[in-house]
Amino acid sequence: RALTLRATPAFFPKKSGTASSKRTCCLVSAAHIELQTAALHLFRHLIFEEWEAMTDSLRVGRYFSCVPNAQQAIESLSRNEMYFAVLPLSHPRARREFDGKTSRDEPFTRSDLALPSNVWTSNVIGALSPWINLDSRKHKVRVDSEKTVKQEIAWAQHISCPAVIAPTPGRNCTNYARCLYSQFAGYGNTSIYVHMPMVWSDDPEQLTDPWETWNKIRMLSEHHPSLSVALEITSDLPSDETVEQWACEPVKILIIPTSIFLTNSTGFPVLSKKHQAVIRTFFSYHVDVCVSGRPRHEGDLLVYTQYLQHLFATRPSLSESERFEQPYWDFLQVPLQPLADNLESQTYEVFEKDPVKYVNYEEAVFLALQDMHAVHAQKEPYVVMVVGAGRGPLVRASLRASERCGIPIFVYALDKNPNAVVTLRNMRITENWQDRVEVVHSDMRDFNPPVKADILVSELLGSFGDNELSPECLDGAQRFLNPERGVSIPVSYTSWIAPISSSKLHQEVKAYNDVKHFETTYVVKMHSHKVLSAAQACWTFVHPNKDTPIDNTRQSSHTFPVDRSSCLHGFAGYFDAKLYADVHISIYPETFSTGMFSWFPLFFPIRSPMYVPAGSKVELHLSRCVADKKVWYEWSVSEPSVGPINNVNGRSFSIGL
Repeated sequence: RALTLRATPAFFPKKSGTASSKRTCCLVSAAHIELQTAALHLFRHLIFEEWEAMTDSLRVGRYFSCVPNAQQAIESLSRNEMYFAVLPLSHPRARREFDGKTSRDEPFTRSDLALPSNVWTSNVIGALSPWINLDSRKHKVRVDSEKTVKQEIAWAQHISCPAVIAPTPGRNCTNYARCLYSQFAGYGNTSIYVHMPMVWSDDPEQLTDPWETWNKIRMLSEHHPSLSVALEITSDLPSDETVEQWACEPVKILIIPTSIFLTNSTGFPVLSKKHQAVIRTFFSYHVDVCVSGRPRHEGDLLVYTQYLQHLFATRPSLSESERFEQPYWDFLQVPLQPLADNLESQTYEVFEKDPVKYVNYEEAVFLALQDMHAVHAQKEPYVVMVVGAGRGPLVRASLRASERCGIPIFVYALDKNPNAVVTLRNMRITENWQDRVEVVHSDMRDFNPPVKADILVSELLGSFGDNELSPECLDGAQRFLNPERGVSIPVSYTSWIAPISSSKLHQEVKAYNDVKHFETTYVVKMHSHKVLSAAQACWTFVHPNKDTPIDNTRQSSHTFPVDRSSCLHGFAGYFDAKLYADVHISIYPETFSTGMFSWFPLFFPIRSPMYVPAGSKVELHLSRCVADKKVWYEWSVSEPSVGPINNVNGRSFSIGL
């Protein structure tokens, strides 16, 4: 839930082909909230403007199969309203032999002086020779192909080309993966995009899936961050599930052949409804689009650019909550340390804008008061204690509920944050709460109330329900409650978990290059991800907790059936909280509170991604551990393969008590 600032080029116009995994990423821990929130307003103002500028434009390029004159090719981009060009790094038919029998003085490709250096860097993506066959059964072809790859990538590095597109691999791609992977050691600044079709041209029945080949290449390459996909939209399209799977892969460019366009009644190129839907799916992932093939309609390639820009402009608009969440898509945030951190005013302000949460809290208090009054019908005000009152949104919600049902209440507003208490005390005067609200500056673990509470209201929930110590805090505060009729809001909350595939999130964690970050949980608004199997319930906490003794440790095991081949990168955690009666707030997908943005899911990463074959299962073991001074999670996977236990004894991340 802690908002974080991240210094990343994603917020600024990106260079063509630059791998997102090469971002400079600054993850601000919750222990430094004072730094975050001091800049929060400026951050939101500037970042939203930059984000909207970036997401409101589509970059279209042209894929040249052969370029006699590089300068003319670049000049043609502006005429066709295009931004970049994919240029062959050498003539596509210029096969080279490296057997040493002959030597040639002629250059194997054009001079780097053919274009200015800034054009090579910003407007050109290189294409490796299409004849390369790295898995050929013929030794000489294979060796020449390997040396050609090395030569052309070295040239791309020399001219500062940000990325190259490797030719489409065959089904047997082990040596293909080895050769590409070996290049990253010497040419780490140049990314490689693997040209993959959505459907194999020689497999119209779609008996084999190109995703399997891509996944094999990236698994053999250890999910290298500079390895991505240039995905070709084919005339035959795969299933919606396959499109969804590709959408969570690191697709940098969509290659759209002119041959798949139809002609409308006015003679202009259009795409079928299904092709339109597929392309619009990828628009939300900020991919570039590249047109390949000769023009098949009047107007050169300009008519294709204009049509694609039209598709982009008419894509479905984001809802208000989606617009708020968009800058946080796939950004890692460290969960709060609730007993150590004091939120700043701007952070409170962001969460107070949630259009759903406090409406539901008000309804829960309203129903609880009605039920209580129906039984006891006392004339004196009922006592409501708000623990963790912040700047007063729950106090306001409780008072509104009281006014709605005509049942008087007296509120104790309790908070440990001295700065929030200043706001509450001013609010008590300015909003004339003197006879209805008492502000208390105290840790709930130390407070000794003068009276017992009829209703205890809190919003201590984390993204996984209990990950911000709500059980421990409320177990300590339940002594405030009237033992005969006291009600806690929330009454209970359940943690849920599901396996996910997300190359994006894996790369974000991997960038830290240590085990510690793979053993840390993260609050993330997940965007580039795919849920592999329906979420399952882990455990439930109920308040007030009447167990003797109270034990907040938990353990659960889960078996998730997986229908189609996938790559497991971790798990998404959610919660569903019952505030009172049938009033819930939830980020669990099946019962999600539409419009609520105060919580994002919790991400449990795994160190090594696992291939999950179709029809197999994922088996997860999850524990919530409690010691005298801290609470932490441990998790491990035993199917489809056995992985290590993560975060043993809370060695990498824990929540302090």
